[in-house]
Amino acid sequence: MNPVKIFSLIILLLSFANCNGKLDAKKQSTLIDKNVVIDSILVKKSDRLLIVFSNQTKIKSYDIGLGKNPIGKKHFEGDGKTPEGLYYIDAKSAYSKYHKNLNISYPNKDDIKYANENDKSVGGEIKIHGLPNSVQLQNYVVTDWTLGCIALTNDEIDELFEHVKLGSPILILP
Repeated sequence: MNPVKIFSLIILLLSFANCNGKLDAKKQSTLIDKNVVIDSILVKKSDRLLIVFSNQTKIKSYDIGLGKNPIGKKHFEGDGKTPEGLYYIDAKSAYSKYHKNLNISYPNKDDIKYANENDKSVGGEIKIHGLPNSVQLQNYVVTDWTLGCIALTNDEIDELFEHVKLGSPILILP
């Protein structure tokens, strides 16, 4: 995607924020229509919110859990942080130790350069995923418990798994 399109996407996604920068955090309980294709995702880490869009229209939002150390941008393997910036959904897997997942294209060139300059491993395998296979929903509390991924319930990741188009941009904000 060229820089003009990326900038336009960022401006469009941010336009869904009201004047104080807060996004409408009302979580919808209705299912996404079977014909809807999710083509962009916005994550607002400070609000623990993931918002999905189709053709520039907000479709639904989800409460999320993040890395155990959620404040700040992910820089290194093992820092417990969730990345910030523009990435892409570049793979899906129904076979995971965390139910299903959508792979986020972390690390990018800048992430790798920063880690290399600091003589550290950049890490990887950042996903949007469900609960660990051994955890039941009734025992799940939305907290920041991942190693840097974005966590949903299994029903929620099932819904996104079905509707998110590969190559969709995901903008992760602080």
